[in-house]
Amino acid sequence: MTKYAIDFGTAVTKIFVLGSGNGVVLSEATCVTVEKGSGEVKAFGNEAKRLLGKTADTEVVFPVYEGEIVNERLAGVLLGYFMNKIGRKRGAEALFCVPCGCNAENRIKYMRAARSAGFSKADFVEVPYLAALGQDVPVSESNPAFSVDIGAGKTSLAAFTLGGIIAGLNMNVGGNNMDVHIIDHIAQLYNLKIGPFTAEKLKNTVGSLIPHDHQSTIVQGRDITSGKPRQVVVYSDDIVRPIAGYVNTIVEYAELVLRKLPEEVSAAMCRSGVYLSGGVCDLPGLGDYIAERLQMDAHIAEDPQMAAVLGGGRVLGNAALLNMLRMQ
Repeated sequence: MTKYAIDFGTAVTKIFVLGSGNGVVLSEATCVTVEKGSGEVKAFGNEAKRLLGKTADTEVVFPVYEGEIVNERLAGVLLGYFMNKIGRKRGAEALFCVPCGCNAENRIKYMRAARSAGFSKADFVEVPYLAALGQDVPVSESNPAFSVDIGAGKTSLAAFTLGGIIAGLNMNVGGNNMDVHIIDHIAQLYNLKIGPFTAEKLKNTVGSLIPHDHQSTIVQGRDITSGKPRQVVVYSDDIVRPIAGYVNTIVEYAELVLRKLPEEVSAAMCRSGVYLSGGVCDLPGLGDYIAERLQMDAHIAEDPQMAAVLGGGRVLGNAALLNMLRMQ
């Protein structure tokens, strides 16, 4: 039977298939475009995201928000579309990568979306485990690890062994929050209103925590005073404040988790450091910035956005490990 690991993220869905030619087979925006009034779905995934803010008779809907399914119908439709795109096998099994502490109510929503998409069974494993396994962290029942996964809608962080989570939490702070702060900051700094798509592009182009980074890009938007289209040149230094403020919040929560650890586990964390994953980890200088503030080594996954789904694939291929980690 074909098995899939699915990271049904706020911004991007990643799917790993176990079997012949196994590996990540899909990475696409978690959104659909629906017609206003009728609710008919017009576009899916990346195609839908390209229409964000550009049409009057449709709207772009993100059925997963901050790690939770907020529109079950569209979540099921979108997941079904993705499975058809990669050549679904009816009756297949899914392993969902879910936020730390994902509650039963949200897992039921994932289960219903999975059944709507044709899956016969769904298991759930928390992201901190999977993100660590996906970057080959040496974790066991006696060797603890500290994992921080920074996604678009949520940040999941936990200190754990394969025997269980010692201390962890899930926070509604992700890359989308950073985009909102960048929008507000550009409005204040340049009197220019930009949209979420432009803010994301700006973050990905010149966003940096490297001191005195002077990369630049041209940004178009609407002048707040005149209402006319206008463009400005934005430098890395111009948006470092909203980016650093966002990362500082994550550091504060990481410190909160670390303070809850027993002394021997703290000593192990001091030796091994923190393992970082999630799309935000592509931000230049992030690892050094977090390492300096936590006073511990910071290791960024080779492919941070794929770490959790790769870990899911690893768990799919190990029945004993799945039995140990699946949420009951």
